[in-house]
Amino acid sequence: MSKEINKDKKSRKKDSKFVKKIKQHMYKWHRAIGLVTIIPVIFWTLSGLMHPFMAHFFKPEIAHDKLEAQVIDKTQLHFSIQEVLEKNELTQFKNFRVVSFNNKTYYQLKTIIGELWYFDASTAEKLENGDQKYAEWLSRYFLDDQKSAVKNSEVVTEFTSQYKYVNRYLPVYKLSFDRPDAMQVYVETSSSKLATYNPTSRQAFIWFFDTFHNWSFIDAITNNSIRIITMIFLLSIIGFSALSGILIYGLLWKQFKKTDSLAPKKGLRKYHRQIGIWISLFTLTFAFSGAYHATTKWNPYTLSQMVYEPTFVTKEIPVANNKLDLDWSRFQNASIITLNDTTYFRCELLEKQKFKRSKSDSNSKWNKKDDPKSEVIYINAATNKVVPNLDFRYAEFLAYYFTDGAPKLACCEMDQSSDEPHVSLENVKLLDSKLLIDFSSREYGFVNKRLPVIKLAYDTPEKTTYFIETSTSRLAAVVKNSDMVEGYSFAILHKFLFMDWAGKNIRDLTMVVAALTILIVSILGFILFLKK
Repeated sequence: MSKEINKDKKSRKKDSKFVKKIKQHMYKWHRAIGLVTIIPVIFWTLSGLMHPFMAHFFKPEIAHDKLEAQVIDKTQLHFSIQEVLEKNELTQFKNFRVVSFNNKTYYQLKTIIGELWYFDASTAEKLENGDQKYAEWLSRYFLDDQKSAVKNSEVVTEFTSQYKYVNRYLPVYKLSFDRPDAMQVYVETSSSKLATYNPTSRQAFIWFFDTFHNWSFIDAITNNSIRIITMIFLLSIIGFSALSGILIYGLLWKQFKKTDSLAPKKGLRKYHRQIGIWISLFTLTFAFSGAYHATTKWNPYTLSQMVYEPTFVTKEIPVANNKLDLDWSRFQNASIITLNDTTYFRCELLEKQKFKRSKSDSNSKWNKKDDPKSEVIYINAATNKVVPNLDFRYAEFLAYYFTDGAPKLACCEMDQSSDEPHVSLENVKLLDSKLLIDFSSREYGFVNKRLPVIKLAYDTPEKTTYFIETSTSRLAAVVKNSDMVEGYSFAILHKFLFMDWAGKNIRDLTMVVAALTILIVSILGFILFLKK
């Protein structure tokens, strides 16, 4: 009996020594990790704090965020696109559409070299510097500012530190206005879309966030891969710091607190422990989702190159666009496409039930409820006959084209840097197809910019879904199962999507409090180290 008691005592002594050694090393590891990550944590929390403040609480406003499509009077199209091209001795082109500005109607023509030219639909005359003039008109419309001088106008063909890839559109015009807020407006003239707008305050925020949250300064020193590796490495260490804190001050605290009864923790040390335990969970979620999100940034953004632009020969289009058999009282726009060796006019008409609106509605600002919808019809360019349900068939063709299912022309450079080969959709079952006219879906959110799009979900191993903008023959987005997992991880753990039930204000406030508390805990830990 006495032998068993002695064995018990020995094992307890061994356990206590072992625990003591773990504690001793854990404290050292926790302090060392904390010191290594104090600067990155300050960078990330401060810039993270600014994001909800600037993106929501102090978001700059603009008079119009989109250009409302108007019904175009047929009489304004005195010349057809074929007549305009012949008069200007143009035998080939990429596409065309109709735009109205400065009280005139123009054909916006995309030439075979990719430039946008403008021809007056009433006179067939070319408008000199038409694209720049249209960009300025659009910018002034979006700002509702006809007085301020334009300080600078330039074409942006790649994403920059001020015009980030999150804006999606390329190429765009950047117009800088001589105003107290030094407003910069980015517009895509090929679709009449507002890409983004940055007053001085937002320009400063974008620089700060890009420098201290995305660590763009590493790009300037080395390259994107080194930046991502560095971020993932430091975020992993921050995660370990949070875990060691939970282990020391939380899970194993009952075993360690005996030594603290001799020298109880007071002041900063006590607060660092108490606040740290509660905030460690947020630290882990931020660090994990941030590192996971960084892994998606290896490959460059190439969606701006995913566009189908065959060359059309003027004389091979028999039917004139101003002689099309359609309801001209609802006509909004037209362009041209080719499908299965047949050429079609793609026409947009205002929906019948939306056409008659009261005067009060016609002056109302753009919003989700008042947003007028368009009906899309395809008319055979040889027979002038309407072909039903072609928009979805054309979307399927484009998805097939963008997955290397069709011969490539110089018009479309596919992303060859991707790890996964493109899966041909030739014999793949289409699981779901539908038209999306708003960003209500979690799967296709506001960040994707382009609307309306057609969603095509295929039965591939990754359950790949393609979002096609048929109006521009573009691939708007590609979503796979792995993308959805990462997207939800970032939305829930990094952007606090789980707080959506409380509203955006409360959700953003929660994010601010969490980031601020992490910052306080880190600084408290650093002060403790300096004191010791």
